[in-house]
Amino acid sequence: MNKYTIYFDVQELYYLPQYLPVYQQLQVSSEFFNCKFVFHKGKFDEIIEKIIENKELPFAWVENKEDALNTYLEEKPNWIFLGNTFPKLDLIHNHSKTVQLGHGVGPKKSYYSKSDTSTTVRFVESEYRLKRLEEIYPNDRFENVGFCKMDPIINGEEKGINFSKLGLNSSKKTILYAPTFYPSSIERFSKDFPRNFQDFNIIIKPHFFSMSKKKYRSQRELISHWSSFENVYVAKVDDYSLTPFLHSCDLMISDASSAIIEFAALEKPVIWCKFLQLRWNYRGIFSYRFKKRMDKDYEDYSKIAYGVDSYNDMIDLVKLLINENHFLSDESKNYLNKLAGNLDGKASERIVTFLSKNS
Repeated sequence: MNKYTIYFDVQELYYLPQYLPVYQQLQVSSEFFNCKFVFHKGKFDEIIEKIIENKELPFAWVENKEDALNTYLEEKPNWIFLGNTFPKLDLIHNHSKTVQLGHGVGPKKSYYSKSDTSTTVRFVESEYRLKRLEEIYPNDRFENVGFCKMDPIINGEEKGINFSKLGLNSSKKTILYAPTFYPSSIERFSKDFPRNFQDFNIIIKPHFFSMSKKKYRSQRELISHWSSFENVYVAKVDDYSLTPFLHSCDLMISDASSAIIEFAALEKPVIWCKFLQLRWNYRGIFSYRFKKRMDKDYEDYSKIAYGVDSYNDMIDLVKLLINENHFLSDESKNYLNKLAGNLDGKASERIVTFLSKNS
């Protein structure tokens, strides 16, 4: 029988942690599926080449979205996985079916607006997300499958990090600081941030955009300064996946990132920094722009994380929580289920089952 061809469009490197669990599940049924990762060229091509080699990924390179479009129109795969919006889907749909599989379950309204261009199906994480999307886009198809990015942790496949290789002390508790790029808390942190927690390891996992886009140079300068402290490891671009850090760290500090939901789902304490560095056109009379950027679910982070309004409050709370036993209340569990769905480790399996039945 002919195999079905599945292409994963990797416009951004941080799409990989969501794609790879699905790819691994497809490999279980390799007699039915051929896969290919389509990488968009950019400033980190050498790093991507090492990842391809390490993961033994079937791959192709494209110059940009237009080149990717031409590739899909020419090669006509059965399914194309997309991490975001994509142009001219009407042409692609003449020959191929498309999937949208987002990389996070965060509080930004872009989670919902990514469906402005309709793929054949969009896989979502929970019944709540499904119903909201169906209300906004009543003519489109959505399937509640769960959050496949978490499958490797839940199934015991994620081994975590090697502390000694990172130059850290494995006998110390470890703080994970995982801020987003905007709106971010990075610029509101002290230059002495690592010194405030000198009794702990600190792993800093910036967003990919913080490390790659020109407009976030001030963030990179501060992060570079922090990296000079001996108790700090700053994740590199090739540390593209957050999941090893989620698995191995004891407490997370974050801000407007979906990482808060992911870490809390592992029943570990999360500090939610509500003190953000906002551009002038997001403050004062323009504060409506911030509210417009963030979804209404952002305010509910207090159900799973400890909100703090200042850097000093954050210091005190981290030192209190990191040595305490942590558990989730029923309200917290309900909220996590609302946004991240049923974390049973079988989301990737459900995706592959869908592909098998609808190819």
